[in-house]
Amino acid sequence: MITDEMVARINYLAKKSKTEEGLTEGEKLEQAELRAIYIKAWKKNLESQLDNTYILDENGNKRKVQKKKK
Repeated sequence: MITDEMVARINYLAKKSKTEEGLTEGEKLEQAELRAIYIKAWKKNLESQLDNTYILDENGNKRKVQKKKK
């Protein structure tokens, strides 16, 4: 679960990285970790939404969205 504090920290580190000062090595690692957590939560949320999504075809039939086979 991503919290507002985590998002605020991600934004802070992103802004700091664009300054002359830049990020320390520890902050770079923290930023990468926070971004990975955020992306994982975002993907999980999207999957959850798609699990509850139906497509209505031209005949009026509802069918559930399915994962694309690779």
